[in-house]
Amino acid sequence: MDVNDGRAGYRRSAGSPRGEARRRELLERVTDDLAVNGLVDFSLRRAARAAGATHKVLLYHFDSADDLLIQAIFKLRDRRIERALAVATAEPGRRSLADWVRAVWPVLVGEEARVLDQAIGLAMYDSDRYAELGRGASRQYLPTLLSICPEHWSERRRLEVAEMILATLRGFLVDARTSGDTAGIAAGFEALARALEREEAAAE
Repeated sequence: MDVNDGRAGYRRSAGSPRGEARRRELLERVTDDLAVNGLVDFSLRRAARAAGATHKVLLYHFDSADDLLIQAIFKLRDRRIERALAVATAEPGRRSLADWVRAVWPVLVGEEARVLDQAIGLAMYDSDRYAELGRGASRQYLPTLLSICPEHWSERRRLEVAEMILATLRGFLVDARTSGDTAGIAAGFEALARALEREEAAAE
């Protein structure tokens, strides 16, 4: 993957409604390509082909190739979160935390999983250059996880449980990608569900 083939400072479209609309359109197309083809061999040239534009057009709307890649990954995460919320709220009534994680797990291991796992790996490989990919993941997922915790819990308790869910599910996703140990992951997943059931019961 080579995302270092663009110059920063070209983003002149910011603030213009027409420019922002064009930027969103380009980002959607690049995100679609990323979802299918992953991060391997990602480049500004490939992104331009996917967007039906030139690299100069992309650099008009994005600060750099890195900026475009990071924004596309954020968009892919947003799509995943939207699907997870749709599944979790498909049935009326409040789900328990355990029910919620069981419902959304198939979404988390769905079509975006490979690319988003690669993104976390990229953040670990080059933490200076791609630190935002790691920090951004927490900022994107935590509000949703906090929102599913019981309203009567303290802010601190909600944060603790949300962080536990995020870290544990992220670990399962990495394990699924690297080991393929489906039986082990399933066992660990059920242990997480039981821990969440105990947490809710203890807080009643």
